Amino acid sequence: MKPIMNRCAIVLWAISYHHLYDVTTHTNAFTINTYSQRHQKRQPPQQSLPTRRHTPYNHLQMSSTSQNPPPESSPPRNLQTLIANDPISQEFRLLKSMDANAIINTSLILAVAILALSKLTLVDYGIMRGWTPSEMAVRIPVDNWLGYSEILDSAPVYTKAATSATVYTIGDFLAQRTEGKEVGELDRMRIARSLIAGLIGHGPMSHIWYNVSEGLFENILHWTAWWSFFPKVAVDQLAWTPLWNNTYILLLGLMKRETLEKIWKDMKRTTIPLMVSGLKLWPLAHCITYGLIPVENRLLWVDMVEIVWVTILATQAAGGPEDDNDSAAAVEVGGDVEGAKVAQKA
Repeated sequence: MKPIMNRCAIVLWAISYHHLYDVTTHTNAFTINTYSQRHQKRQPPQQSLPTRRHTPYNHLQMSSTSQNPPPESSPPRNLQTLIANDPISQEFRLLKSMDANAIINTSLILAVAILALSKLTLVDYGIMRGWTPSEMAVRIPVDNWLGYSEILDSAPVYTKAATSATVYTIGDFLAQRTEGKEVGELDRMRIARSLIAGLIGHGPMSHIWYNVSEGLFENILHWTAWWSFFPKVAVDQLAWTPLWNNTYILLLGLMKRETLEKIWKDMKRTTIPLMVSGLKLWPLAHCITYGLIPVENRLLWVDMVEIVWVTILATQAAGGPEDDNDSAAAVEVGGDVEGAKVAQKA
């Protein structure tokens, strides 16, 4: 009996094992198929590579293809437009097109302008916190003027020399630009000569002249009435104008290493024409100089008028026919002399 029961148990175990194996196999297959379908949905379809027929010349074609790769496609048109209109790219292209003189002149102009603006606008830097724009617009010019007046009182000669040097430099720069010269064509040596002439000539000499003139009419002649500015203007035009004009011609000639004979000829040739040309503006301007402006501020007023005078006359001269020599002489200086020379051609 026991052998029969043992055989039945073995048969039942075999049937149950076989059924379990089939169920497990089908379950695993279903799981694998499901995973494969999900994975294929996530992955983009891959293009099947075309079958390549192997020939004896395949290696030659592959080597030639690797040596000469296909050209890269050009960027789209809108990208090219953005690159062309980029302001930084435009500035770089402009910088590349500029010559060395243009770069040097532009750098000097920017450096001087930034330094001057920073000094003028930051005069109240430590106390301007919380100010409104209207307060800044009023206080900054007033405080700059007060600071200039303090320096003028403590060191009048040096301050007036620096003032004339600055104004003569600006005047010569404006005269050259009015001629039609580009930034790269500006004559730096000519500007430097005007700066030196204003620094060592016009500033100190004007300080002495205005003090001597005021002392002559007030302390010696005692002409202090309202009409006293008329003789002051006459003496200025007859004495100071030819003295300064010839001094200026002498300074320029020495800085250009000209001979004394040539400088003397220029003085004789230009003295009377310069005085006549100065009569177009300076008698009227000096009515304000000697009638309203204090003695210590007369040089600053005259220098400001000279900038306008030089610019106007240089503009007139640029519009008329001139030869090279007269044009060069007409804008060589930044004050009375230049205005008169330009007026000869205008």
